[in-house]
Amino acid sequence: MRKPLIAGNWKMNLDRQRGVELSQAVAAGVKSPDKVDVAYCPPFVYLEAVGAALRGTPVAWGAQDMSYEAAGAFTGEISASMLLDLGCTYVILGHSERRHIFGETDQDVNRKTLAALAAAGPLVPIVCVGELLAEREAGQTATVIRRQFEAAYSGVTEEQALRTVIAYEPVWAIGTGKVATPEQAEEVHLDLRKLLTARYNAGVAERVRILYGGSVKPDNAGSLLGQPNVDGALVGGACLKAEDFLGIIAATLS
Repeated sequence: MRKPLIAGNWKMNLDRQRGVELSQAVAAGVKSPDKVDVAYCPPFVYLEAVGAALRGTPVAWGAQDMSYEAAGAFTGEISASMLLDLGCTYVILGHSERRHIFGETDQDVNRKTLAALAAAGPLVPIVCVGELLAEREAGQTATVIRRQFEAAYSGVTEEQALRTVIAYEPVWAIGTGKVATPEQAEEVHLDLRKLLTARYNAGVAERVRILYGGSVKPDNAGSLLGQPNVDGALVGGACLKAEDFLGIIAATLS
């Protein structure tokens, strides 16, 4: 049985004080840490403050991105070792906004995934995949997901794959209020499970968690998280309010 993971991606929102207060409120509201993993991914500049607020609580923290370089003259970049130095457990890689706004390629995502897995610590990559609206309407969803998955996991060993999380985020459902139906989400999650089986084996496929991301809210979380291959959620806007985020967390327990 895969333990659900609910991860909150703050994107470029909040300030230090509000972020700390939000983190404390959520940490105080997580009542069943043995049944669900919870993580917050604030902007880089608030990682230290949020980490201090969450240390010793059931809520882990992580980053929204990282460099594939270990160190050097890369102005503005953040390395895996820096994230580990701040106590991060997770890092989101290949988010659709990184791909489609900032031009990250499948190869960039692969290099970052390998760098996260090679880091000297438990840095868990949350590897994002997802199709555009035009790609879904053209019946290309499965092809796009396969391409992104195969690229991201190129060179990733079986042992390393077990240390990853996948997030399916249909680009057309991110920040739009549109949500994939539970059946649409389950179909892609099942396809990803089959891709893991084909690339590795059934044992790996059964253990790797696959999250859904795309306008998840308390009122739709239950139906999405109730699907057999949906192992949690990568939450955007709804994670910025403690009541909403806790409502989504609670949906994993119902």
